[in-house]
Amino acid sequence: MQNQSVKFEFIALMASLMSIVALAIDAILPAITSIGIAINSHDSTNNQLLVTMIFLGLGFGQLLFGPLSDSFGRKPIVYIGISIFTVASIICVLSPSLEWMVFGRVLQGIGLAAPRTIAIAIIRDMYKGDYMAKIMSFVTTFFILVPVIAPLMGKFILNHYNWKGIFYVQLLISLIVTIWFWRRQPETQKPEHKIKFSRHVFTDGLKELLKHKETIGFTIISGFISGAFIVYLSASQIIFEKQYNLVEEFPFIFAGLAAGVGLSTFLNGSFVMRLGMWRLSFLAIIIFSLNAFLYVLLFWNSANPVLPVLLFFMAIQFFTIGFIFGNIRAIAMEPIGHVAGIGAAITGFVSTIMAVPIANFIGSFVKETALPLFIGFTIFGLLSLSIFIYLKRSVQVTSEQLA
Repeated sequence: MQNQSVKFEFIALMASLMSIVALAIDAILPAITSIGIAINSHDSTNNQLLVTMIFLGLGFGQLLFGPLSDSFGRKPIVYIGISIFTVASIICVLSPSLEWMVFGRVLQGIGLAAPRTIAIAIIRDMYKGDYMAKIMSFVTTFFILVPVIAPLMGKFILNHYNWKGIFYVQLLISLIVTIWFWRRQPETQKPEHKIKFSRHVFTDGLKELLKHKETIGFTIISGFISGAFIVYLSASQIIFEKQYNLVEEFPFIFAGLAAGVGLSTFLNGSFVMRLGMWRLSFLAIIIFSLNAFLYVLLFWNSANPVLPVLLFFMAIQFFTIGFIFGNIRAIAMEPIGHVAGIGAAITGFVSTIMAVPIANFIGSFVKETALPLFIGFTIFGLLSLSIFIYLKRSVQVTSEQLA
């Protein structure tokens, strides 16, 4: 019973570290219009930057904090990241313009890259293989609860206070999680495994990653799928509030779709031990691509369908994502457990830096209909599927040669 309670607390704590990121992204979604008015930015396309640019900070922050954690330990880096996030949140609250707000959001992303990257590195320090994928699935299940409640929380704060209150609540929650982490999580980076920090850390880590074809391939897949998904995060407010005129209903719709991702992520924790993370993620990417392609065929060059139809296609799309994200990240990390910190940093950096321009480009077309969103899902789903098939064949050939 003692072991069970410790394991549950570990999962909850790692999920909480990662969830600060989701809270910072999703809680402001209902307030984007209000924030735009406050900072004199009335172009809804430009205001999407308040969502997408935090991912830019996450990408660069991972590249910094991952190797630092390999050299100085996991826990001190989390404290540094939360400190940066605190300063960035104050900048957002005091921002007089879109430029300052975007700067604050990028800095928030840099700070939050620390708990996000370190959580993944700690999990890899303690687990490996399909069991690591199972732990990642359960962590992500808890993590997904935040996108379910964050927009509702943001809407409640917006109605009873103002948009600045959302940032104050984020700071309070991050402080509570940091204290919990300080008191309850032991350091997992063993002294004998620490790597001296130098300018060679990045080049040596990159050289090590380039030796593993699976790591490279699944990092690219992660970038494609993440980019398509970030389009939804940044454009969902336009689709539901502007195109469907569902201002009050938007947080509940967002929560419902996020719950679908949470359900599939939870199921993945059980299925991955039976089917394996390769097979499960492969099937999910096939459904992800075909569902989006069917939507494009049905509604090409036409107005949005009625809301239930759109929600049906979106529900299928996001249900598959729960079987994709945790598994492909676990597959990418599997061969590089001996450099988990720098590995998590570089793979996270590459996938995020790929995802941000993809999201910004496709998001710029989401104005009158949701069709560009599904075109993006189709293109990058099929590209991911092609890479996956190539990797499966490559790994099979290698296995046969070794046999």
